[in-house]
Amino acid sequence: MPKRIVTASLILFFTCISFAGKKKPEPDPVMPDVTARGRALYEYDQAAWHASDSLQATHPAKDTLGRYIAHKSDAGWTVAFGHLNDQRDKFLVGYEATQGASPQDFAVKKFDPLREDTAFFLAAAKAIDIALHDFRGVQRPYNVAVLPAPSDQLYVYVMPAQTKAGVYPLGGDVRYLMTADGGTIVDRRQLHKTIIELPPSSIPKGTTPAGGVHTHVLSDVPEDTDVFHVLTRQPPQPEFIGTTNKKLYEISTDGTIRERKM
Repeated sequence: MPKRIVTASLILFFTCISFAGKKKPEPDPVMPDVTARGRALYEYDQAAWHASDSLQATHPAKDTLGRYIAHKSDAGWTVAFGHLNDQRDKFLVGYEATQGASPQDFAVKKFDPLREDTAFFLAAAKAIDIALHDFRGVQRPYNVAVLPAPSDQLYVYVMPAQTKAGVYPLGGDVRYLMTADGGTIVDRRQLHKTIIELPPSSIPKGTTPAGGVHTHVLSDVPEDTDVFHVLTRQPPQPEFIGTTNKKLYEISTDGTIRERKM
């Protein structure tokens, strides 16, 4: 279920280690919009995960499940499980999981006959189909998330899924900006190129890492999925990102981004 850039130089790594050992005044956070989207991605992933667990406990009919799509309202997260109809003008919901008192608590409702949605879930389902048709990845599982974007548009994220316990993939991901109806790609942003998967065994025994580290070659700023990666990874640790314009950023374990001096 939903869960979770390129080689960094030794110079950058030891720079990061030095930060962990010195206490200096914290610089002001930067790029709050990236932090906000990364946190929303993490919430989406958690909602889909726990809603799916709650649904499986009810032994659902597999032919009505289809795709899962999460949406947040003032009342919390709702995850719909269903599929587009043949005319692609309705999203047919077979099950709906609604968040309760905690992020892990979801109540599941079955719809018979299937509930017809012509609002967010319809637009999101169409956007996902178009994004996946456009996406060119490698042979591996991917997760998809849909978040609201400015001007009533939609963001669709395609990210490598976690396939091994303790291994959190980073990279090889794309963010699509879609029209409000989910029918057209407005913009395509390749967030990272290569997928990194570092197993726990790659950390020398008896050492505690100061944080993860990678470099960006496609952009000079941290990306939404960098924040998502930090929030997802266990045990929690920050991520240090070097860029081609010789800047260094740290993403703290709460998703906050700060620029560090090299």
